[in-house]
Amino acid sequence: MNPALWLYRIASARPDAGALYSGAKLQANYGEFAAEAARIGAWLAAQKIGPGDRVAVFAANSVDYLQVLYGIWWAGAAAVPINAKLHAREAQWILDHSGARMMFGDVKTCAAMTDIGGIDLPLLNLSERVWADVHDLLDRPVSMDPDALLWLFYTSGTTGRPKGVMITCANISAMVASYLLDVDDVHTEDAILYAAPMSHGAGLYNFMHVLRGARHVVPASGGFDAAELLDLAPQVGPVSMFAAPTMVRRMIDAAKGRADPGAGLRSIIYAGGPMYEADILEAVDIMGPRFIQIYGQGECPMGITALSRADVADRTHPRWRQRLNSVGRAQSQVEVAILDAAGHPLPVGDVGEIAVRGATVMAGYWQNSQATAKTIQKGWLWTGDMGRLDADGYLTLHDRSKDMIISGGSNIYPREIEEQLLSHPSVHEVSVVGQSHAEWGEIVVAFVVLADGAQADPAALDQHCLTALARFKRPKTYHFVDSLPKNNYGKVLKTDLRARLEGADKDA
Repeated sequence: MNPALWLYRIASARPDAGALYSGAKLQANYGEFAAEAARIGAWLAAQKIGPGDRVAVFAANSVDYLQVLYGIWWAGAAAVPINAKLHAREAQWILDHSGARMMFGDVKTCAAMTDIGGIDLPLLNLSERVWADVHDLLDRPVSMDPDALLWLFYTSGTTGRPKGVMITCANISAMVASYLLDVDDVHTEDAILYAAPMSHGAGLYNFMHVLRGARHVVPASGGFDAAELLDLAPQVGPVSMFAAPTMVRRMIDAAKGRADPGAGLRSIIYAGGPMYEADILEAVDIMGPRFIQIYGQGECPMGITALSRADVADRTHPRWRQRLNSVGRAQSQVEVAILDAAGHPLPVGDVGEIAVRGATVMAGYWQNSQATAKTIQKGWLWTGDMGRLDADGYLTLHDRSKDMIISGGSNIYPREIEEQLLSHPSVHEVSVVGQSHAEWGEIVVAFVVLADGAQADPAALDQHCLTALARFKRPKTYHFVDSLPKNNYGKVLKTDLRARLEGADKDA
Protein backbone atom coordinates (compact mmCIF):
# COMPACT_ATOMS: atom_id res chain seq x y z
CA MET A 1 0.00 0.00 0.00
CA ASN A 2 0.99 3.61 -0.46
CA PRO A 3 2.62 4.87 2.79
CA ALA A 4 1.18 8.31 2.05
CA LEU A 5 -2.05 6.76 3.31
CA TRP A 6 -0.42 6.54 6.75
CA LEU A 7 0.16 10.28 6.64
CA TYR A 8 -3.41 10.87 5.42
CA ARG A 9 -4.86 8.77 8.25
CA ILE A 10 -2.82 10.23 11.08
CA ALA A 11 -3.51 13.75 9.81
CA SER A 12 -7.23 12.97 9.78
CA ALA A 13 -7.14 11.63 13.34
CA ARG A 14 -4.66 14.08 14.91
CA PRO A 15 -4.28 17.14 12.65
CA ASP A 16 -2.97 19.39 15.43
CA ALA A 17 -0.24 17.01 16.58
CA GLY A 18 3.29 18.31 16.04
CA ALA A 19 4.96 16.71 13.03
CA LEU A 20 7.94 18.54 11.51
CA TYR A 21 10.59 20.39 13.52
CA SER A 22 13.72 22.33 12.62
CA GLY A 23 15.73 21.97 15.78
CA ALA A 24 13.26 22.53 18.62
CA LYS A 25 11.06 24.81 16.50
CA LEU A 26 7.77 23.44 15.18
CA GLN A 27 7.44 23.93 11.42
CA ALA A 28 4.26 21.98 10.68
CA ASN A 29 1.65 19.89 12.46
CA TYR A 30 0.30 16.71 10.87
CA GLY A 31 -2.60 18.51 9.25
CA GLU A 32 -0.23 20.98 7.61
CA PHE A 33 2.25 18.22 6.69
CA ALA A 34 -0.46 16.25 4.89
CA ALA A 35 -1.89 19.35 3.20
CA GLU A 36 1.53 20.27 1.82
CA ALA A 37 2.09 16.71 0.56
CA ALA A 38 -1.35 16.78 -1.08
CA ARG A 39 -0.52 20.12 -2.71
CA ILE A 40 2.78 18.78 -4.07
CA GLY A 41 1.02 15.63 -5.26
CA ALA A 42 -1.61 17.68 -7.07
CA TRP A 43 1.08 19.84 -8.69
CA LEU A 44 2.94 16.72 -9.86
CA ALA A 45 -0.28 15.27 -11.24
CA ALA A 46 -0.79 18.50 -13.18
CA GLN A 47 2.65 17.90 -14.71
CA LYS A 48 1.39 14.47 -15.84
CA ILE A 49 3.51 12.67 -13.23
CA GLY A 50 1.94 9.68 -11.55
CA PRO A 51 2.21 5.91 -11.12
CA GLY A 52 5.26 4.46 -12.85
CA ASP A 53 7.15 7.77 -12.96
CA ARG A 54 10.31 8.55 -11.02
CA VAL A 55 11.06 11.86 -9.30
CA ALA A 56 14.52 12.56 -7.87
CA VAL A 57 15.35 14.39 -4.64
CA PHE A 58 18.94 15.67 -4.50
CA ALA A 59 19.09 17.78 -1.37
CA ALA A 60 20.50 18.03 2.12
CA ASN A 61 18.34 17.19 5.13
CA SER A 62 15.44 19.52 5.83
CA VAL A 63 11.77 19.35 6.82
CA ASP A 64 10.97 20.15 3.17
CA TYR A 65 12.63 16.86 2.21
CA LEU A 66 9.91 14.83 3.95
CA GLN A 67 7.10 16.93 2.50
CA VAL A 68 8.40 16.40 -1.03
CA LEU A 69 8.86 12.66 -0.50
CA TYR A 70 5.26 12.33 0.62
CA GLY A 71 4.11 14.60 -2.18
CA ILE A 72 5.76 12.25 -4.68
CA TRP A 73 4.02 9.25 -3.12
CA TRP A 74 0.74 11.16 -2.84
CA ALA A 75 0.82 11.32 -6.63
CA GLY A 76 1.61 7.59 -6.80
CA ALA A 77 5.12 8.11 -8.24
CA ALA A 78 8.44 6.67 -7.03
CA ALA A 79 11.10 8.70 -5.21
CA VAL A 80 14.76 8.59 -6.24
CA PRO A 81 16.68 10.01 -3.27
CA ILE A 82 20.26 11.03 -4.16
CA ASN A 83 22.97 11.55 -1.57
CA ALA A 84 23.58 15.29 -1.32
CA LYS A 85 27.31 14.59 -0.89
CA LEU A 86 27.63 13.23 -4.42
CA HIS A 87 29.33 15.14 -7.21
CA ALA A 88 26.90 16.69 -9.70
CA ARG A 89 28.13 14.37 -12.45
CA GLU A 90 27.46 11.35 -10.26
CA ALA A 91 23.96 12.67 -9.64
CA GLN A 92 23.54 13.26 -13.38
CA TRP A 93 24.27 9.60 -14.07
CA ILE A 94 21.58 8.57 -11.58
CA LEU A 95 19.07 10.98 -13.11
CA ASP A 96 19.76 9.59 -16.57
CA HIS A 97 19.74 5.95 -15.54
CA SER A 98 16.57 6.21 -13.45
CA GLY A 99 14.72 8.13 -16.14
CA ALA A 100 13.63 10.69 -13.54
CA ARG A 101 11.07 13.16 -14.87
CA MET A 102 12.28 16.00 -12.65
CA MET A 103 14.59 16.74 -9.75
CA PHE A 104 13.88 18.53 -6.49
CA GLY A 105 16.99 20.04 -4.94
CA ASP A 106 18.25 22.78 -2.67
CA VAL A 107 20.17 25.96 -3.54
CA LYS A 108 23.53 24.17 -3.54
CA THR A 109 22.58 21.07 -5.52
CA CYS A 110 20.50 22.95 -8.10
CA ALA A 111 23.41 25.32 -8.69
CA ALA A 112 25.83 22.40 -9.04
CA MET A 113 23.59 20.68 -11.59
CA THR A 114 23.16 23.91 -13.54
CA ASP A 115 26.93 24.47 -13.59
CA ILE A 116 27.74 21.14 -15.22
CA GLY A 117 25.13 21.68 -17.95
CA GLY A 118 23.53 19.06 -20.11
CA ILE A 119 20.56 18.52 -17.78
CA ASP A 120 17.37 18.25 -19.79
CA LEU A 121 14.82 17.88 -16.99
CA PRO A 122 13.33 20.45 -14.59
CA LEU A 123 15.50 21.34 -11.57
CA LEU A 124 13.23 22.61 -8.81
CA ASN A 125 14.54 24.41 -5.74
CA LEU A 126 12.58 23.20 -2.69
CA SER A 127 12.65 26.64 -1.10
CA GLU A 128 10.86 28.19 -4.08
CA ARG A 129 7.75 26.00 -3.57
CA VAL A 130 6.53 26.03 -7.15
CA TRP A 131 3.41 24.20 -5.93
CA ALA A 132 2.41 26.94 -3.45
CA ASP A 133 -0.49 28.29 -5.54
CA VAL A 134 -2.15 24.92 -6.09
CA HIS A 135 -5.58 24.84 -4.45
CA ASP A 136 -7.28 21.92 -6.20
CA LEU A 137 -5.72 19.23 -4.03
CA LEU A 138 -5.79 15.47 -4.38
CA ASP A 139 -8.15 14.49 -1.55
CA ARG A 140 -6.46 11.15 -0.96
CA PRO A 141 -3.13 9.62 -2.01
CA VAL A 142 -3.19 7.62 -5.22
CA SER A 143 -3.65 3.90 -4.56
CA MET A 144 -0.49 1.84 -5.14
CA ASP A 145 -0.19 -1.93 -5.55
CA PRO A 146 2.04 -3.84 -3.11
CA ASP A 147 4.59 -4.52 -5.87
CA ALA A 148 4.66 -0.90 -7.09
CA LEU A 149 8.04 0.85 -7.04
CA LEU A 150 8.20 3.29 -4.13
CA TRP A 151 11.87 4.08 -3.43
CA LEU A 152 14.64 3.70 -6.03
CA PHE A 153 17.85 3.64 -4.03
CA TYR A 154 21.17 3.87 -5.84
CA THR A 155 24.01 1.92 -4.28
CA SER A 156 27.36 1.30 -5.91
CA GLY A 157 28.40 -2.14 -7.11
CA THR A 158 31.78 -3.74 -7.59
CA THR A 159 31.82 -2.47 -11.18
CA GLY A 160 31.88 1.07 -9.84
CA ARG A 161 28.60 2.03 -11.52
CA PRO A 162 25.65 2.64 -9.17
CA LYS A 163 22.82 0.12 -9.21
CA GLY A 164 19.23 1.14 -8.63
CA VAL A 165 17.68 -0.97 -5.88
CA MET A 166 13.93 -1.31 -6.47
CA ILE A 167 12.13 -1.04 -3.14
CA THR A 168 8.40 -1.65 -3.36
CA CYS A 169 5.42 -0.70 -1.21
CA ALA A 170 5.37 -4.27 0.10
CA ASN A 171 9.08 -4.09 1.01
CA ILE A 172 8.49 -0.93 3.03
CA SER A 173 5.43 -2.38 4.80
CA ALA A 174 7.44 -5.47 5.78
CA MET A 175 10.37 -3.33 6.90
CA VAL A 176 8.09 -1.26 9.14
CA ALA A 177 6.51 -4.38 10.64
CA SER A 178 9.95 -5.86 11.34
CA TYR A 179 11.15 -2.65 12.92
CA LEU A 180 8.19 -2.49 15.31
CA LEU A 181 8.43 -6.20 16.12
CA ASP A 182 12.18 -6.79 16.20
CA VAL A 183 14.00 -3.48 16.63
CA ASP A 184 12.07 -0.92 18.63
CA ASP A 185 8.55 0.27 19.27
CA VAL A 186 7.45 3.80 18.37
CA HIS A 187 5.05 5.92 20.42
CA THR A 188 3.20 9.09 19.52
CA GLU A 189 5.27 11.10 21.98
CA ASP A 190 8.53 9.98 20.38
CA ALA A 191 10.71 11.97 17.98
CA ILE A 192 12.92 10.65 15.19
CA LEU A 193 16.01 12.79 14.69
CA TYR A 194 17.60 12.89 11.23
CA ALA A 195 21.32 13.43 11.78
CA ALA A 196 22.47 11.14 8.91
CA PRO A 197 21.46 11.66 5.25
CA MET A 198 17.74 11.21 4.65
CA SER A 199 18.56 9.93 1.17
CA HIS A 200 19.86 6.73 2.78
CA GLY A 201 19.11 4.61 5.84
CA ALA A 202 18.14 7.48 8.14
CA GLY A 203 15.35 8.49 5.77
CA LEU A 204 13.78 5.05 5.99
CA TYR A 205 13.01 5.66 9.66
CA ASN A 206 10.37 8.17 8.66
CA PHE A 207 7.78 5.50 7.82
CA MET A 208 7.20 3.95 11.24
CA HIS A 209 7.21 7.38 12.83
CA VAL A 210 4.60 8.72 10.40
CA LEU A 211 2.52 5.58 10.98
CA ARG A 212 2.52 6.24 14.73
CA GLY A 213 2.12 10.01 14.45
CA ALA A 214 5.47 10.74 16.11
CA ARG A 215 7.56 13.87 15.56
CA HIS A 216 10.28 14.37 12.93
CA VAL A 217 13.26 16.53 13.91
CA VAL A 218 15.98 17.86 11.61
CA PRO A 219 18.83 19.52 13.55
CA ALA A 220 19.27 23.20 12.78
CA SER A 221 22.67 22.37 11.26
CA GLY A 222 20.98 19.88 8.93
CA GLY A 223 23.47 17.16 9.82
CA PHE A 224 25.40 15.48 12.58
CA ASP A 225 27.08 17.49 15.29
CA ALA A 226 27.43 15.53 18.52
CA ALA A 227 27.27 18.52 20.86
CA GLU A 228 24.27 20.00 19.02
CA LEU A 229 22.49 16.66 19.18
CA LEU A 230 23.09 16.18 22.90
CA ASP A 231 21.85 19.73 23.57
CA LEU A 232 18.78 19.23 21.37
CA ALA A 233 17.66 15.82 22.65
CA PRO A 234 16.41 16.99 26.08
CA GLN A 235 14.34 19.70 24.35
CA VAL A 236 12.55 17.41 21.89
CA GLY A 237 12.90 13.92 23.43
CA PRO A 238 12.27 11.10 23.77
CA VAL A 239 14.49 10.84 20.69
CA SER A 240 15.30 7.87 18.46
CA MET A 241 17.95 8.11 15.76
CA PHE A 242 20.17 6.19 13.39
CA ALA A 243 23.92 6.49 13.91
CA ALA A 244 26.88 4.98 12.12
CA PRO A 245 29.51 3.61 14.52
CA THR A 246 31.73 6.64 13.91
CA MET A 247 28.84 8.86 14.99
CA VAL A 248 28.40 6.81 18.16
CA ARG A 249 32.09 7.29 18.92
CA ARG A 250 31.75 11.06 18.60
CA MET A 251 28.63 11.06 20.77
CA ILE A 252 30.51 9.18 23.50
CA ASP A 253 33.32 11.75 23.45
CA ALA A 254 30.86 14.65 23.53
CA ALA A 255 28.81 13.07 26.32
CA LYS A 256 31.72 12.68 28.74
CA GLY A 257 31.50 15.12 31.61
CA ARG A 258 27.82 15.93 31.11
CA ALA A 259 25.64 15.61 34.18
CA ASP A 260 23.09 13.48 32.29
CA PRO A 261 24.82 12.29 29.09
CA GLY A 262 21.79 10.38 27.79
CA ALA A 263 19.13 12.98 28.53
CA GLY A 264 16.34 12.98 25.96
CA LEU A 265 17.72 10.00 24.04
CA ARG A 266 15.49 6.92 23.92
CA SER A 267 17.01 4.70 21.21
CA ILE A 268 20.19 4.89 19.14
CA ILE A 269 20.11 2.36 16.31
CA TYR A 270 23.59 1.76 14.94
CA ALA A 271 24.61 0.12 11.68
CA GLY A 272 26.58 0.78 8.52
CA GLY A 273 30.01 -0.47 9.55
CA PRO A 274 31.98 -2.36 12.19
CA MET A 275 31.35 -1.29 15.77
CA TYR A 276 34.41 -1.81 17.93
CA GLU A 277 33.70 -3.71 21.14
CA ALA A 278 35.47 -1.14 23.29
CA ASP A 279 33.33 1.64 21.81
CA ILE A 280 29.95 0.00 22.43
CA LEU A 281 30.99 -1.03 25.95
CA GLU A 282 31.93 2.56 26.71
CA ALA A 283 28.78 3.86 25.03
CA VAL A 284 26.52 1.79 27.28
CA ASP A 285 28.59 2.63 30.37
CA ILE A 286 28.34 6.37 29.72
CA MET A 287 24.94 6.78 28.06
CA GLY A 288 23.01 3.79 29.36
CA PRO A 289 20.99 1.00 27.66
CA ARG A 290 19.89 3.04 24.67
CA PHE A 291 21.65 1.15 21.87
CA ILE A 292 20.25 -1.29 19.31
CA GLN A 293 22.10 -2.75 16.34
CA ILE A 294 20.65 -3.69 12.98
CA TYR A 295 22.18 -5.33 9.94
CA GLY A 296 20.73 -4.72 6.51
CA GLN A 297 21.58 -3.51 3.03
CA GLY A 298 20.00 -1.26 0.47
CA GLU A 299 18.83 -4.51 -1.13
CA CYS A 300 17.12 -5.55 2.12
CA PRO A 301 16.59 -2.25 3.94
CA MET A 302 17.16 -2.47 7.70
CA GLY A 303 15.71 -5.93 7.52
CA ILE A 304 18.22 -8.78 7.97
CA THR A 305 19.12 -9.06 11.67
CA ALA A 306 18.79 -7.08 14.89
CA LEU A 307 20.72 -7.10 18.16
CA SER A 308 18.26 -6.00 20.81
CA ARG A 309 18.70 -3.30 23.41
CA ALA A 310 18.78 -6.04 26.06
CA ASP A 311 21.52 -7.98 24.24
CA VAL A 312 23.65 -4.87 23.74
CA ALA A 313 23.39 -3.99 27.44
CA ASP A 314 23.65 -7.54 28.85
CA ARG A 315 26.79 -8.45 30.82
CA THR A 316 25.46 -11.57 32.60
CA HIS A 317 24.92 -14.18 29.88
CA PRO A 318 27.81 -16.67 29.58
CA ARG A 319 28.27 -15.65 25.92
CA TRP A 320 27.35 -11.97 26.23
CA ARG A 321 30.62 -10.83 24.69
CA GLN A 322 30.20 -13.03 21.60
CA ARG A 323 26.64 -11.77 21.23
CA LEU A 324 27.75 -8.16 21.60
CA ASN A 325 30.19 -8.71 18.75
CA SER A 326 27.48 -10.20 16.56
CA VAL A 327 24.83 -8.36 14.53
CA GLY A 328 22.00 -10.18 16.28
CA ARG A 329 19.33 -12.60 15.13
CA ALA A 330 17.18 -12.78 12.01
CA GLN A 331 14.29 -10.36 11.90
CA SER A 332 10.77 -11.78 11.77
CA GLN A 333 10.10 -11.11 8.07
CA VAL A 334 13.16 -12.96 6.74
CA GLU A 335 15.15 -16.17 6.79
CA VAL A 336 18.95 -15.98 7.02
CA ALA A 337 21.34 -18.70 5.86
CA ILE A 338 25.08 -19.22 5.48
CA LEU A 339 25.86 -20.68 2.06
CA ASP A 340 28.92 -22.15 0.40
CA ALA A 341 29.98 -21.12 -3.11
CA ALA A 342 27.59 -23.68 -4.63
CA GLY A 343 24.63 -22.36 -2.67
CA HIS A 344 24.49 -25.17 -0.12
CA PRO A 345 23.68 -24.34 3.52
CA LEU A 346 26.66 -24.66 5.86
CA PRO A 347 26.61 -26.14 9.37
CA VAL A 348 26.33 -23.96 12.46
CA GLY A 349 29.62 -22.21 13.15
CA ASP A 350 31.01 -22.47 9.60
CA VAL A 351 31.85 -19.25 7.73
CA GLY A 352 30.26 -18.64 4.33
CA GLU A 353 28.33 -16.03 2.42
CA ILE A 354 25.32 -14.55 4.18
CA ALA A 355 22.09 -14.97 2.24
CA VAL A 356 18.61 -13.72 3.08
CA ARG A 357 15.12 -14.19 1.69
CA GLY A 358 11.80 -12.77 2.71
CA ALA A 359 9.41 -9.87 2.42
CA THR A 360 11.99 -7.10 2.83
CA VAL A 361 14.23 -8.27 -0.04
CA MET A 362 14.23 -5.89 -3.03
CA ALA A 363 12.35 -6.58 -6.24
CA GLY A 364 15.65 -6.38 -8.15
CA TYR A 365 17.99 -3.83 -9.73
CA TRP A 366 16.52 -1.19 -12.01
CA GLN A 367 17.22 -1.98 -15.66
CA ASN A 368 19.91 -4.49 -14.71
CA SER A 369 18.57 -8.02 -15.04
CA GLN A 370 22.07 -9.48 -15.16
CA ALA A 371 23.02 -8.05 -11.77
CA THR A 372 19.63 -9.08 -10.37
CA ALA A 373 20.11 -12.67 -11.53
CA LYS A 374 23.57 -12.76 -9.99
CA THR A 375 22.46 -11.31 -6.65
CA ILE A 376 19.11 -13.08 -6.23
CA GLN A 377 19.34 -16.81 -6.85
CA LYS A 378 16.49 -19.23 -6.14
CA GLY A 379 14.87 -16.58 -3.98
CA TRP A 380 17.97 -15.90 -1.90
CA LEU A 381 19.68 -12.50 -1.84
CA TRP A 382 23.44 -13.08 -1.74
CA THR A 383 24.68 -10.20 0.40
CA GLY A 384 28.37 -10.32 -0.52
CA ASP A 385 29.18 -10.43 3.22
CA MET A 386 30.82 -13.39 4.93
CA GLY A 387 29.64 -14.59 8.31
CA ARG A 388 28.60 -17.44 10.56
CA LEU A 389 25.57 -18.36 12.66
CA ASP A 390 25.83 -19.81 16.14
CA ALA A 391 23.52 -22.38 17.69
CA ASP A 392 21.29 -19.63 19.10
CA GLY A 393 20.87 -17.91 15.74
CA TYR A 394 23.23 -14.98 16.34
CA LEU A 395 24.99 -13.84 13.17
CA THR A 396 28.62 -12.72 13.30
CA LEU A 397 30.12 -10.89 10.33
CA HIS A 398 33.55 -11.79 9.03
CA ASP A 399 35.36 -10.46 5.96
CA ARG A 400 33.31 -8.97 3.15
CA SER A 401 33.50 -10.98 -0.03
CA LYS A 402 33.61 -7.78 -2.03
CA ASP A 403 36.18 -5.03 -1.75
CA MET A 404 33.76 -2.40 -0.51
CA ILE A 405 35.20 0.15 1.90
CA ILE A 406 32.97 1.45 4.70
CA SER A 407 34.17 4.84 5.87
CA GLY A 408 32.11 6.82 8.36
CA GLY A 409 29.09 4.66 7.59
CA SER A 410 29.25 5.37 3.83
CA ASN A 411 29.84 2.60 1.31
CA ILE A 412 32.74 3.34 -1.04
CA TYR A 413 33.65 1.11 -3.95
CA PRO A 414 37.29 1.08 -5.11
CA ARG A 415 36.60 0.48 -8.80
CA GLU A 416 35.07 3.89 -9.52
CA ILE A 417 37.99 5.62 -7.76
CA GLU A 418 40.48 3.49 -9.67
CA GLU A 419 38.80 4.33 -12.97
CA GLN A 420 38.93 8.04 -12.21
CA LEU A 421 42.61 7.92 -11.19
CA LEU A 422 43.48 5.89 -14.29
CA SER A 423 42.06 8.68 -16.44
CA HIS A 424 44.89 10.93 -15.19
CA PRO A 425 47.68 10.97 -17.81
CA SER A 426 50.41 10.38 -15.22
CA VAL A 427 48.83 7.24 -13.73
CA HIS A 428 49.79 3.88 -15.21
CA GLU A 429 48.25 1.52 -12.66
CA VAL A 430 46.32 1.95 -9.44
CA SER A 431 44.70 -0.16 -6.77
CA VAL A 432 42.46 1.23 -4.03
CA VAL A 433 41.91 -0.52 -0.70
CA GLY A 434 40.60 0.28 2.75
CA GLN A 435 42.82 0.79 5.78
CA SER A 436 41.57 0.42 9.34
CA HIS A 437 41.04 3.73 11.10
CA ALA A 438 40.06 4.35 14.72
CA GLU A 439 37.59 7.16 13.96
CA TRP A 440 36.24 6.38 10.49
CA GLY A 441 36.28 2.59 10.57
CA GLU A 442 38.23 2.60 7.32
CA ILE A 443 39.88 5.20 5.12
CA VAL A 444 40.53 5.06 1.38
CA VAL A 445 44.15 4.37 0.37
CA ALA A 446 45.46 4.36 -3.21
CA PHE A 447 48.56 2.53 -4.41
CA VAL A 448 49.72 4.29 -7.58
CA VAL A 449 52.18 3.28 -10.29
CA LEU A 450 53.13 6.31 -12.37
CA ALA A 451 53.71 6.16 -16.12
CA ASP A 452 57.34 6.16 -17.25
CA GLY A 453 58.85 9.60 -16.78
CA ALA A 454 55.62 11.01 -15.36
CA GLN A 455 55.21 13.02 -12.20
CA ALA A 456 52.22 13.57 -9.95
CA ASP A 457 51.70 14.43 -6.32
CA PRO A 458 48.78 13.69 -3.98
CA ALA A 459 47.37 17.20 -4.39
CA ALA A 460 47.15 16.83 -8.18
CA LEU A 461 45.52 13.42 -7.94
CA ASP A 462 43.14 14.72 -5.28
CA GLN A 463 42.05 17.54 -7.57
CA HIS A 464 41.57 15.10 -10.42
CA CYS A 465 39.32 12.91 -8.25
CA LEU A 466 37.25 15.89 -7.17
CA THR A 467 36.33 16.71 -10.78
CA ALA A 468 34.04 13.67 -10.90
CA LEU A 469 33.78 12.06 -7.45
CA ALA A 470 32.28 13.10 -4.15
CA ARG A 471 34.83 14.44 -1.69
CA PHE A 472 34.30 11.63 0.82
CA LYS A 473 35.36 9.06 -1.81
CA ARG A 474 38.77 10.49 -2.59
CA PRO A 475 41.82 8.69 -1.17
CA LYS A 476 43.08 9.98 2.14
CA THR A 477 46.56 8.55 1.46
CA TYR A 478 48.56 7.84 -1.70
CA HIS A 479 51.42 5.37 -1.87
CA PHE A 480 53.58 5.67 -4.99
CA VAL A 481 55.02 2.26 -5.83
CA ASP A 482 57.07 0.76 -8.67
CA SER A 483 54.62 -2.09 -9.24
CA LEU A 484 51.49 -3.73 -7.86
CA PRO A 485 51.55 -7.29 -6.51
CA LYS A 486 49.77 -9.67 -8.91
CA ASN A 487 49.02 -13.35 -9.20
CA ASN A 488 49.81 -15.57 -12.19
CA TYR A 489 46.70 -14.36 -13.98
CA GLY A 490 47.63 -10.70 -13.64
CA LYS A 491 45.05 -9.93 -10.95
CA VAL A 492 46.16 -7.40 -8.38
CA LEU A 493 46.49 -8.98 -4.93
CA LYS A 494 44.65 -6.51 -2.75
CA THR A 495 45.17 -8.78 0.23
CA ASP A 496 48.91 -8.11 -0.10
CA LEU A 497 48.31 -4.37 -0.19
CA ARG A 498 46.14 -4.54 2.92
CA ALA A 499 48.84 -6.58 4.62
CA ARG A 500 51.37 -3.85 3.82
CA LEU A 501 49.13 -1.29 5.49
CA GLU A 502 48.59 -3.51 8.53
CA GLY A 503 52.35 -3.97 8.80
CA ALA A 504 52.90 -0.23 8.61
CA ASP A 505 50.31 0.29 11.38
CA LYS A 506 52.15 -2.19 13.62
CA ASP A 507 55.53 -0.56 12.93
CA ALA A 508 54.20 2.92 13.60
